[in-house]
Amino acid sequence: MSKKTMLAALAVSSLLPLSQAQAADYLIDTEGQHAFIQFKISHLGFSYILGAFEDFSGGFSYDPDDLASSSVNVEVDVSSLNSNHAERDKHILSDDFLDAAEYPRATFESTGFESTGEGEGKLTGELTLHGVTNEITMDVKHIGGGEDPWGGYRNGFEGTTTLELADYDIDMSKFPPVMRELELYVILEGIRQ
Repeated sequence: MSKKTMLAALAVSSLLPLSQAQAADYLIDTEGQHAFIQFKISHLGFSYILGAFEDFSGGFSYDPDDLASSSVNVEVDVSSLNSNHAERDKHILSDDFLDAAEYPRATFESTGFESTGEGEGKLTGELTLHGVTNEITMDVKHIGGGEDPWGGYRNGFEGTTTLELADYDIDMSKFPPVMRELELYVILEGIRQ
């Protein structure tokens, strides 16, 4: 190998860690109530049930110059579901629906991201719920990023997707078809580590 070729190879290899180092890791800020996992489902076609999972954790990696390398992972305590009605929550968490005793955790791990415009894109990943794993696609938007008043650095995103409950072996056949899908809305604000 010539000296020129060796120097070129060393130069290229020295750039690789620099490009990877630009991606920053963020811890989702659940303690400050700046992150939410919420859902909306029709109630018999007459109104909606709104709720949230209040106990979750995770993080994401974000590089605005290399969006394809961005990633996110979240773990949810299913029993933290809250729809502001204790008896309904108990029923949703029973083995009629989510069976939280058998499947106490839901997880999401991203597998890819495709930009669709300035600060927007499609995030794909594997969602495990009720013991079933499916690939989903979430529409994602960058809300903003920058320094906070406490000397940290933050970035925030919102995402939406629709889930077919039958895809997760959740039987909604007793209910009108309009109740067989659920809208998921997620806000993740992270603190750079």
